[in-house]
Amino acid sequence: MTTTLASVDTLARAHQPIGQIAVELPGSTAVFRRLKLDFCCGGQIALQQACDNKGLALDSVLAELARLDRPDSPATPQGPAEMIDHILTRYHDVHREQLPELIRMARRVEAVHREHPDVPTGLADLLEAMQTEMLDHMAKEENILFPMLRAGGRGMAAHPIGVMRQEHTSHGNQLEQLMALTHDATPPAGACNSWRALYAGIHLFADDLIAHIHIENNQLFTQFESERSSCC
Repeated sequence: MTTTLASVDTLARAHQPIGQIAVELPGSTAVFRRLKLDFCCGGQIALQQACDNKGLALDSVLAELARLDRPDSPATPQGPAEMIDHILTRYHDVHREQLPELIRMARRVEAVHREHPDVPTGLADLLEAMQTEMLDHMAKEENILFPMLRAGGRGMAAHPIGVMRQEHTSHGNQLEQLMALTHDATPPAGACNSWRALYAGIHLFADDLIAHIHIENNQLFTQFESERSSCC
């Protein structure tokens, strides 16, 4: 029996119903879908049994799921270069992983439950619109603004920072629409595992996006606007 690096939590996860994991661990649905593990209709069986049924190595699946765990985030670095690195890995990379899976799940929920009175009609389209805007926004930061800030440019950064702030406001408006459409990411009574997992993922995405915007607007950008404001 090998229990080398596995934590108690990881071992406990092996005995959790796969549907429960799908709801409680955002991102796990993509893993289960790729491995053809049924977390919706067949979600009542334990992960270990599901892996055994498919001939999958439990340790490998547990390791993949462990990478999705979100420990408490460390304090945000205060130096601009370090803060930018943190934003890129903690938020930009994460959003690029979150949105395609949320869109896929939203399309499925809208199709399967189209007759349900609480089905979030238009959710996938809204998420796709958010993805399009955010990918464009993040590319501008990565290719234009962040290199400028790393180089210490202050006066030149004022205009692109202003543009990013305006786009953050647009993201916030879309987030309000998202929460209204999903009743604050609260699934209806009796919702299936897919629906519950979708809303758990949306809840986490919303928290991440709010934190992302806060760090940029209130911690990063202000370091490059202080000189301008003090001259006025």
